[in-house]
Order: sequence, then C-alpha cells, then structure tokens
Amino acid sequence: MKFILDRKKLDINPDRFLRSCGYAFILDRRRDQPSYVRRLTRQHYPRIHMYVDEKPDRIVFNLHLDHKQASYKGAHMHNAEYEGEIVENEVERLKDLLRAEAGK
Repeated sequence: MKFILDRKKLDINPDRFLRSCGYAFILDRRRDQPSYVRRLTRQHYPRIHMYVDEKPDRIVFNLHLDHKQASYKGAHMHNAEYEGEIVENEVERLKDLLRAEAGK
C-alpha cells in the first residue's frame, strides 16, 4: 500500500521520522536497496516492510506486511500482504504520528 505525503508536511527527513515511529533501517545487499522494517512481535516475522521513494515535491512510503521469509531454496520473494487490516492500521498510525509531529 502506498502512502504519499506532500514534502511540505514533513519538517524532518523520512529516515528520522521512521526511526521515531519504531522502524529500523535495513539494506538489501543483493539489490543494494534501502528499506525500513518494524517488527510486530519479538520474532523476525511478521513485520511491516517499507520502501521510501523521495521526490522533490513528495515522499512515497510503500509498505506491506511480510508474513515470513521465503521458505524454498533459491527464493528471493516472500509471503507478503499489500492490503488488509494490519497494513491499513499501520498507515493510519503513521498519519496520526505525522499529525502529532506537525503539531509540535
């Protein structure tokens, strides 16, 4: 699910905002692609996984729920959910935190 934010509405950089929301930075070394994750339990999975695409006028947060790691040899993809209650609730949580940040 994509969440698009007007750059004018975020006074801090996306990395700092996401870290304040409980996300950790990770780097996919195979593709050299940065992203962020927030664990939902103490286990590695399930987790919210997010890519951030910064444009001059907007920031695109593209997030999904990773249920588990790939379970077959040589696989690079995993079982993910791009919509649904957990993903929608996370988008709403981020919007609430953005409103709180804007009110400071």
